[in-house]
Amino acid sequence: MLFPALVLISTATRLAAGRREAKMTNLSSRLRRAASAQRPMLPGMREADPADKADAARPGPASESPASAGAPSAGAPSTGTVRPGRLRFLASLAAVILAAAAVVAVFAVMRARNGAQPARPSGIPGSVSDAQINLMGLSPIPVRSAPGFTLTDQNGRTLSLSSLRGKVVVLEFMDPHCTDICPIVSQEYVDAYHDLGSLAGRVVFVAVNVNQYHAGVSDMMAYSREQRLITIPDWHFFTGPVPDLREVWNGYEITVRAPNPDADIVHTSAVYFIDPAGRERFIAAPMADHTSSGASYLPAGQITAWGQGIAQVARALTR
Repeated sequence: MLFPALVLISTATRLAAGRREAKMTNLSSRLRRAASAQRPMLPGMREADPADKADAARPGPASESPASAGAPSAGAPSTGTVRPGRLRFLASLAAVILAAAAVVAVFAVMRARNGAQPARPSGIPGSVSDAQINLMGLSPIPVRSAPGFTLTDQNGRTLSLSSLRGKVVVLEFMDPHCTDICPIVSQEYVDAYHDLGSLAGRVVFVAVNVNQYHAGVSDMMAYSREQRLITIPDWHFFTGPVPDLREVWNGYEITVRAPNPDADIVHTSAVYFIDPAGRERFIAAPMADHTSSGASYLPAGQITAWGQGIAQVARALTR
């Protein structure tokens, strides 16, 4: 579409005189610059060859000046003159076509930019869809031994993280008095356990307490029952002395703000995926929406997708 336009405007500007020629030349130059500036090279496009550019700039046989274009050469018959009305029509048509081409180029670039998708993080199991990756904020992390700890779960059993070797560990940090995101993650845990099916016995679901004011074993059990987490056979809600809890928080880069017993506990919410060898592999960022009154929620479809995503990552790590 640009080639015919350039031919037409070239013909018009050669035949135009004085100010009309200058105006059209400037207009075509601005439009060509706008079109080229707003159309970046895309995959599969070829940069203009220098030889092509030189050929385009090299004067051709018809590059005589406007003053001599309409005059017959010595010994040649007169060819007549071009009508001014036709000249204006050709110039206007060329300008309109070139402007339309520039607009089309701009819209093509905008569409390409809007349709661009972020690159999929490498190492994510293929069974996890791009939509789930975006929903979960899932990303791989440097493979290293997960920081160890020894704490007591809701049943009063003291266990170490290393004692869970041989199984995939899905680790979160929860407040037993939380009414915000923790109950949502708890539902996702329950859903993930059911989604695992026959592989559920090879995955351990774990949470570490972040509420130093409610750190008793009975607090862990009350929350586990309320959120139906006790339906997961290999579920452990760990607690212990506050210094030991703080050490675990720091090891997993969990920030906890607990100004007083009556204040809401503000803490980092993260899900770590630890492989059977005890190494950190992936991390996800739980999320929640809030109603106008401040109540936390997540659409049922997203909770289901989260559960499926947790199960798919855990399933991949069992292999």
